[in-house]
Amino acid sequence: MEDDDGQDYVDKSRVLNVQPLRCLAPIFPSTPSFPSFPHPQAASPFMCPPPAGHFPPGFASFYPFSGYPDSHNMQTPMPFGFNGSIPAVPINSFRSGANGDAGSSGRSSRNPGPSQYEEEDGYSDWVHVNEGEDSSKAATKKKRIPKRVRAGSGQDINVASSDVDLDAMVDKIVESFNLMDFDAFKRADGDKDSVGYIRMIYDLLRRKLSQIEDSKESTPGVTRRPDLRAGTILMNKGIRTNVKKRIGVVPGVEVGDIFFFRMEMCLVGLHAPIMAGIDYMGLKVSQDEEPVAVSIVSSGGYEDNSEDADVLVYSGQGGNINNKGMEITDQKLERGNLALEKSLHRGNEVRVIRGVKDIANPTGKIYVYDGLYKIQESWVDKGKSGCNVFKYKLVRLSGQPEAYTVWKSVQQWKDGSTGRVGVKSHDLTSGAESIPVSLVNDVDDEKGPSNFTYYPGLKYLKPVNSNESSTGCGCHGGCLAGNSSCPCIQRNGGNLPYTTNGVLVSQKPLIHECGSSCLCPPSCKNRVCQSGLKIRLEVFKTKDKGWGLRSWDPIRSGAFICEYAGEVIDITSAEELRCVNDDDYIFDATRTNQPGEGFLNASNETLKIPFPLIINAKHAGNVARFMNHSCSPNVFWQPVLRENSKECDLHIVFYAYRHIPPMTELTYSYGIVPPDRADQRRKKCLCGSAKCLGYFY
Repeated sequence: MEDDDGQDYVDKSRVLNVQPLRCLAPIFPSTPSFPSFPHPQAASPFMCPPPAGHFPPGFASFYPFSGYPDSHNMQTPMPFGFNGSIPAVPINSFRSGANGDAGSSGRSSRNPGPSQYEEEDGYSDWVHVNEGEDSSKAATKKKRIPKRVRAGSGQDINVASSDVDLDAMVDKIVESFNLMDFDAFKRADGDKDSVGYIRMIYDLLRRKLSQIEDSKESTPGVTRRPDLRAGTILMNKGIRTNVKKRIGVVPGVEVGDIFFFRMEMCLVGLHAPIMAGIDYMGLKVSQDEEPVAVSIVSSGGYEDNSEDADVLVYSGQGGNINNKGMEITDQKLERGNLALEKSLHRGNEVRVIRGVKDIANPTGKIYVYDGLYKIQESWVDKGKSGCNVFKYKLVRLSGQPEAYTVWKSVQQWKDGSTGRVGVKSHDLTSGAESIPVSLVNDVDDEKGPSNFTYYPGLKYLKPVNSNESSTGCGCHGGCLAGNSSCPCIQRNGGNLPYTTNGVLVSQKPLIHECGSSCLCPPSCKNRVCQSGLKIRLEVFKTKDKGWGLRSWDPIRSGAFICEYAGEVIDITSAEELRCVNDDDYIFDATRTNQPGEGFLNASNETLKIPFPLIINAKHAGNVARFMNHSCSPNVFWQPVLRENSKECDLHIVFYAYRHIPPMTELTYSYGIVPPDRADQRRKKCLCGSAKCLGYFY
């Protein structure tokens, strides 16, 4: 509105027009026994409501996504670990008429519309499901999951059925983790280990499901969502942590942690709604309860102002949208907006998760946990459509580790607006890699590694004969996941070892990639580690461990990082170097991982190599020689055999154990030596891990 002078006028009193919470009764259950349907006349305690509407015949209410068991089925025992816990939210909540509630999680008002939305997670994160149809039917029944959910846009979401015994597959994955001590306490209140385990189990299951879906023919109009499917399965099995909703710090989740799927945040208790941007809970005030915000997700696709790394101006939720994605009604002070307003006056901490673009996936988002903020002020502003939109200014609390600030700094280095401090060389590889590798030292005066030449591959002093014939494949257009006649796929156990986006599904004794004897092109999905570096790396001087390696880019769990390059030597030469104390840059593939490191190996099979591969990278090698040891590594190595009919073409390739934020040092375990060489000298370990053994070989 305008005043008499024609100046824009904001009526801030509208923000403070707070109605008693019981006025919002239509969105709450009517009794404390948590029935499935609201009663419009009842004033009830605040809670996250279950999905509205009856479930179709043959399907029970989708627990735990429905929040609580159906009142008519209360005799059904609750799954272990779900008592008063954070409800994950069904997709059916995301409809035009129910926006923004943390219980229904529908933040459809922040949906820019079908023609303008930004896809998140590599999929559309803004799918509106028709009223009366419920994606939460995905509760497993007789080891089956409903095939599809009809979306409001006419698109099907495959949440997907298959002939695979999902329960057996999940049990096998869970058994590969040491969860014997993962009791009810860690489900209610997690720690770093439990959060890490849950995230790795989820991502391994998601990749397994992706592998299954990749082997099938695509169906027009169907979007496969292994991320939602994996989360649904784990929720139903009670495999989650931090189930109690809380204000402030979430145990085991650290500032700067990154998430590639919103379901990950739900499983570890960081942000409960799968799609809604505002998560809130009820607090007892006198005889009533009032909502307070506990976390928000700023995905970057709306009118939020996120230019300042320590200040976020967050747009509210609500208001109907037209078919062009424009709001056509004013937002109301209810649900998430009301919770934010209450948090302003109460002064409680709010967790902020910022969404940034995934450079490896133009349609995807990466979610960065930026720590705790407090709401400083609120007002009403005119949105792009001319309708009133609530605005909330959040300020980051001091003393927290840097998170989003790091992302902004890296972006400035990339676009050249700010120089990287301490750069000794802008490209250590001298053009040998398609992506430059910076050499940085802001610790002392050392200019770089001495007597070293960058070399991106392996130098075999003599050919190594293969014990097995390798004819290669004839897939002229590239190997297809569902092609059971492809010899390369057969050697990998009947499946491609990578998902469509090039992520390793799981650790294996030996991976067979296509090689020189194959007819497939360089773009083949089974040649992931053959095209050089794919991420921007930096060799940097550490304070106490010499040179180290880290990435400017975020790295997804299972993603290819690099291979170990250098000169292949025999055991005799390696022993000679060890005797003269000159084995600092030798990689010995006959070593095995430290006990307890096989997080990604659901088969628990030991690594297998065709011959004892030993690589010396002292004088010639690549970035891998700069990776330091850690007793709690974030990188693991894997033998990869490239099909070659003439000789054995074996390589050692490094992949990410878990999601790795930018500017985090990359480390792997140097492993343990065979028992007959256990008398070899040990070196003092300086990894600083809580699980540090104090030494490494």
